[in-house]
Amino acid sequence: MLDGRSVGVVIPARNEQENIAAVVQAVRALRTPAGEAVVDDIVVCDNGSTDATAERALAAGARVVAEPTPGYGIACLTAIAALGSVEIVLFVDGDQAFHLEQSMQLLDAIVAGADLAIGSRALGRAEPGALSLPQIVGNRVAAGLIGLIWKQRVTDLGPLRAITSRALDALDMQDKAYGWTVEMQVKAVQRRMHIVEVPVDARRRQHGKSKVGGTVRGVVGASVGILGMILKLWLRPKLGAEARSCA
Repeated sequence: MLDGRSVGVVIPARNEQENIAAVVQAVRALRTPAGEAVVDDIVVCDNGSTDATAERALAAGARVVAEPTPGYGIACLTAIAALGSVEIVLFVDGDQAFHLEQSMQLLDAIVAGADLAIGSRALGRAEPGALSLPQIVGNRVAAGLIGLIWKQRVTDLGPLRAITSRALDALDMQDKAYGWTVEMQVKAVQRRMHIVEVPVDARRRQHGKSKVGGTVRGVVGASVGILGMILKLWLRPKLGAEARSCA
């Protein structure tokens, strides 16, 4: 509980056996100034891992659900469906890419009245090698497009984020792959939700390879997913208006 509000954590993970236990433990260690546990429920979605990710997440104290179909979005959707009844949802990656004590700043922003709080690596500090060049460029391009189309300042599409359950339900998230994060941000902008960006620091990956910036397939998939989602959300109102005009 945080200020009387229940908090659930969603952790999508694929082949993160060397990282997942530390991530779960860091989340469980979050405390209020009074020393009370912040998190009420933790769900790790094992997204088709071929290693011991699920077993280590379970041993570290998380609940684990399986989703064999690969995809960041579908892993998040599966974990959300398994969450207990909570008022705030915190999204965390399973790769130790963040200092998770900084997620308290996102949760505090929600308690203070934000609907959606994004952890911005662009506003914080990044260790050398924490972000690949394609990730940096992709974030800037996507942020620039969102600013150009929707007149909303965005600095990062960072995966460390918190949102109220009410806002999450209203967004009706659909993307099952790499367009998930930008779908959430753009839909929140379109619905005129209260969005804040909070500086967070990015860590260089200690174990394994990034699913996005570490492979050509990941880079291409993320680029297509993110830009495709921006285009889809930009055109959707226009297509709806054209359909009504033809009726």
